Amino acid sequence: MSSQSTPQNITDKVEEMADQAQMKKDEMMSQTSMNSQSSDQNAMQTGEQMKNMAQGAAEAVKNTLGMNNAPNNASNAPDTNHPSNPFSRG
Repeated sequence: MSSQSTPQNITDKVEEMADQAQMKKDEMMSQTSMNSQSSDQNAMQTGEQMKNMAQGAAEAVKNTLGMNNAPNNASNAPDTNHPSNPFSRG
């Protein structure tokens, strides 16, 4: 028995191929969206880490120079015996 291509068979095949293509497209779009969201989240985390490191470095410099203005924290008070302190008692 030979396979005959009728207009209905061709239409069915085209519809099946279109459905498969649509499913593949939806799958790829979903993967792309998930990858994009993951990349955005990683970038935000990296940005937060860099910001925190910079703030920590700035605080360390302020503490070293006795310029930290943190309230109620005696450990941040300038060392009056430090040689670079212009107000040192000598």
